[in-house]
Amino acid sequence: MSYSKKERDSFLTVEKVCFLGGTRYSQPLDETSAKKFRLLSALGEIFVISFAPGVKPRRFYQHAWFYLLPRLPLAGLRYLLMLTAGPALALWLILRHGIRIIVAQSPYEGFAGAVAKKLAQLLGRRVALIVESHGDFEQSLFLQRRVKLPSLYRILMRWTASYAFKHADILRAVSDSTKEQLKRWAPGKPIIQFPAWTDIEAFLNAPPEPPATAVLYAGVLTPLKGVHVLINAFAKVIKYLPEARLWIAGREKNKEYATALRQQVVTLRLNERVEFTGEVPQQELARYMARCRVFVLPSFSEALGRVILEAMATGKPVVASAVGGIPEIVREGETGFLVPPGDAETLADRLSWLLSHPEEAEEIGKQAREFAKRFFSAEAYVEGYRKLLKEAER
Repeated sequence: MSYSKKERDSFLTVEKVCFLGGTRYSQPLDETSAKKFRLLSALGEIFVISFAPGVKPRRFYQHAWFYLLPRLPLAGLRYLLMLTAGPALALWLILRHGIRIIVAQSPYEGFAGAVAKKLAQLLGRRVALIVESHGDFEQSLFLQRRVKLPSLYRILMRWTASYAFKHADILRAVSDSTKEQLKRWAPGKPIIQFPAWTDIEAFLNAPPEPPATAVLYAGVLTPLKGVHVLINAFAKVIKYLPEARLWIAGREKNKEYATALRQQVVTLRLNERVEFTGEVPQQELARYMARCRVFVLPSFSEALGRVILEAMATGKPVVASAVGGIPEIVREGETGFLVPPGDAETLADRLSWLLSHPEEAEEIGKQAREFAKRFFSAEAYVEGYRKLLKEAER
């Protein structure tokens, strides 16, 4: 997507914006991230403080200036690095490059942004702070992995989040559920809502293929995502549909959990039926989606489920947990089916029905595709940020 000079000039309400987050970025950027920042560059000059894929820090330019902190091996150390080096680097960018707005992509990065904002004020620089919420920031960490001293973690997390919200000028939610959570934490703060980025065109344009009798899961491998529940459900599915296959695509974010999943497959004698593909780029993921019969997301917590929209865009029905923002996009019997989180029996029943009723599954998939077209577009995403940044400048 490109803009005329007149359109681009109309977007330049903000000159300098710094995104502060925990995402890993490679050099060069993957195709999806490159497209995202190319579009956002229409709003002004973009700076990004985040993490490198390894322990070597990096700085480079590709549609935005990237300052990537070393990705230390322990999550606790990465949090500590972001909460200490993050404010220092953000303050330097404010003083050196005239950053006017910080966009913190969670309440915890928001703490680093708030510290930078306060230090800048002491030096006579006015900076606005936007704090975003992309999920249930209170519970998701504890559903992803085991946390030592969880009570201490909760105290620290509540304190850092409270500090971020106190100093935020405006908030961004990605779903109704995240908006409600933000209202509880920061009553009275203005909130703008629009979905997280996805390269929806890569999925809308995925070449159609004759679907296999296959179920696809895509997402990181952590307990939060409920993949162990899916495997138990699939063991029930193949009793009635022995030709069915399960493809599990995603990064092994929790190594201990990923190992347990593989052992679970062996124990249930599903070795010939289940395939772990590892993490795949979006273009390859789109091909997997085009080849499967049904997409599944059995999460225990989810802000919206961006990957659901991607699957819908390829014309696939979705079976997903009725949590977070998922019911906002999965319409029962229209674009897919909702199941209680952790309920392997109901999950198996819905998967079996879709796999054994290909014509009905195709019709639901068509409705899902039309919904995805209406729900998200690159233009609406950029417009969402234009509105957000304009509001922050007031």
